[in-house]
Amino acid sequence: MTAVQTHGLGNRDLLDQYLAAGFAGRVGWGERVAVLVIDMAGAWTRPDEMIGANLDGVLDNIRRLLEVVRERDDIPVVFTTMAYDETYSDLPLVTRLKTPHSERMIRGSERVRLVPELDRRPHEALIEKPRASAFFNTNLLSILVAQRIDTVIVVGCSTSGCIRSTCESALDYGFRAIVPAEAVGDRSASAHEANLFDINARYADVLPIDEVIDHLGRRPRTGTAVTTGG
Repeated sequence: MTAVQTHGLGNRDLLDQYLAAGFAGRVGWGERVAVLVIDMAGAWTRPDEMIGANLDGVLDNIRRLLEVVRERDDIPVVFTTMAYDETYSDLPLVTRLKTPHSERMIRGSERVRLVPELDRRPHEALIEKPRASAFFNTNLLSILVAQRIDTVIVVGCSTSGCIRSTCESALDYGFRAIVPAEAVGDRSASAHEANLFDINARYADVLPIDEVIDHLGRRPRTGTAVTTGG
């Protein structure tokens, strides 16, 4: 009888299988870095919401990262949320059928507002994305290309959905993606662990948050980032 494999970053057998198959290489750090803070808004961060969870630990680690980044002037920060018109004119039926909670993501509502603890600055871009990936049907690619970014640090939620999808798109567009493990979260612990494993094997480098912060602290400056407006 074949043993059932448990997915996780510590799954040595599966990782060995992936390495033998040519998975789980390292993308490393590039020359110019940006931080993408994915969907840290009310609908995802409040446990009493339909798809919410307690992400206090994730939020604390994102704030640690932002504190280091904001001491520099060469690393842009881009925030995302998901929002739709109250008439659902921009929300396709198939999306509503598959993810009915999207009908509650009304533009301007508390559910889609960033949590105030992030203290978004006026020059830090905020993007409304219609789907899981921060790149799909948004101007994120233009923002990154304009600033010659080649590496994105992806934080926020949810690991199994928007984080994974954004990392996949980042790879598709040729960006190096770095995911600080403690700065992403999910409402499901098992989904979080399984998707971190796959993200690390297929799309991005999953690193400890302390290693990411240490790297940024030692990283030479590359020139002032172009502000993107509020």
